[in-house]
Amino acid sequence: MRYLVTGSAGFIGYHLSRRLIADGHEVVGIDSLNAYYDVALKEHRHAMLLETGAFSAHIVDVADFAAMQAVFETAAPDVVIHLAAQAGVRHALEHPEDYVSANIVGSFNVIELSKRHGVSHLLMASTSSAYGANTKMPFQENDKADFPLTIYAASKKSSELIAHCYAHLWNLPITMFRFFTVYGPWGRPDMALYKFVNAILQGQPIDIYNHGDMERDFTFVDDLVEGIVRLAGAVPERGKPVADFDSLSPVAPWRLVNIGNGNPVRLLDFISEIERCLGRPAIRNYLGMHPGDVQRTFADADLLEALTGYRPSTPVSKGVEAFVAWFRNYYRV
Repeated sequence: MRYLVTGSAGFIGYHLSRRLIADGHEVVGIDSLNAYYDVALKEHRHAMLLETGAFSAHIVDVADFAAMQAVFETAAPDVVIHLAAQAGVRHALEHPEDYVSANIVGSFNVIELSKRHGVSHLLMASTSSAYGANTKMPFQENDKADFPLTIYAASKKSSELIAHCYAHLWNLPITMFRFFTVYGPWGRPDMALYKFVNAILQGQPIDIYNHGDMERDFTFVDDLVEGIVRLAGAVPERGKPVADFDSLSPVAPWRLVNIGNGNPVRLLDFISEIERCLGRPAIRNYLGMHPGDVQRTFADADLLEALTGYRPSTPVSKGVEAFVAWFRNYYRV
């Protein structure tokens, strides 16, 4: 099959594209290679994918409709997986316009073009941040998520709603997935694990928000990719829920699925794993809660398992080891 993957030079997009190619598929990648973080890292990911011979790269901004249309016409994809986005909860405090452009306009373009070109399944990345101020744990797909705490979360929730309208009006099969704190090799430099490892190795302090009183449902990137790949084959069908807790729309072939480990880990325990893998302690700088942060995330993964027979399970001890090994090798430290 031919897959079109947006955000193919990104952390998750790279891992997903690599997996699809290994499974024998052709991948058409789209990425703007913007300067939100080190472009060289993105270029290196694309270079490795290009070496496979089953990958083509298009340097395009998803918010540019004409350029995106040209790629769709050339690629004629069977399945589209939309990962491209302006990421980062904290960046949104200073540059909210980036999220409207990439996450709302860009997502609309992908949805509209998928409809025009009759793709068999559109899969789109959302985020656990969409649960916002919810306090009921674990987060379940049918829970209301009406109180986002950041522009990032609001922009992702907006794309979910637009996607539902298209699924209803044009019978376009769409699966939305909400990620939970994805980490692993080739991770983004703005993410906590990367920043912590880099700072500890340089003997610099790490900032620990809410004085460490936080929990995250850390999900290893290989587990996430496995979930996406399996969901690609679980095409939503109108009127055919798989369980009474299915989030399948009553009026559209549209479904929302959590992809998370289902096992929240204390931030201080996560840091201890990093210290163990590096063989040195962190210099800890305890701070108050950062605006837009939530104290805890916790995924209910029952629907993912019901749809695919799969449930993420990599413990942070193994995941952090894999990241540290990659970091030391890539940066020769």
